Amino acid sequence: MKPIVQISLDLTDIDEALETAAMAMRAGVDWLEAGTPLILAEGLHGVKKLREAFPDTPIVADLKTMDGGYLEAEMMAKAGATHVVVMARAHEETIKCVVDAGRDFSIKVMGDNLGAPDMVAAAKLLEKLGCDYVIHHIGYDERRGIAARGNPMPSPLDQLREVVAAVNIPVQAVGGLSLEQAIQCPKYGAPLVVLGAPLTIDADAFKTADGNLEDSLRLICDTVHAYE
Repeated sequence: MKPIVQISLDLTDIDEALETAAMAMRAGVDWLEAGTPLILAEGLHGVKKLREAFPDTPIVADLKTMDGGYLEAEMMAKAGATHVVVMARAHEETIKCVVDAGRDFSIKVMGDNLGAPDMVAAAKLLEKLGCDYVIHHIGYDERRGIAARGNPMPSPLDQLREVVAAVNIPVQAVGGLSLEQAIQCPKYGAPLVVLGAPLTIDADAFKTADGNLEDSLRLICDTVHAYE
């Protein structure tokens, strides 16, 4: 698939999320993500507001579903999401339920391997169970905790090539990537470039990052789309 740029709206206020989303769309971002903090703060209302403001834009609802898969996916689909996220560490039946809901409500399923003891095996399982995409994800707490103990901070790039080689569905790398690393993801075979903390979001306050964000986003989008 051709490269896609997605912005993660890991914010807790819907008005700020809408403002950031509008700026991102002006800069050339392709997909919007209702991040987990936004969903926790605003629920279905937040997804509905994004859909009202951006009627033709794909919207990822980062539910990180662990149980009740069919209902959660159905609710987000009816709110306007086009993609939902289920965790590889959920029970296989939950993943299957989300995939079933994806089929029934014409939305795509993104399987997230965060926290999996074998990230490559988890990616394979997600594909086997019917997910449309794999999110290769090193978590916020994991990165910060390991670094705080004086160890090298893990990165999704550490195993990204292995994950890409293991599956036949598109892969997205998530977790503390620098600007330069995010732009390089298509070269690793991961065409879904997600932008969030620390690129566009203040990772501690979960507020829009300071600086000329729109110009930075435009540069990223132009560079990533050039891989087409």
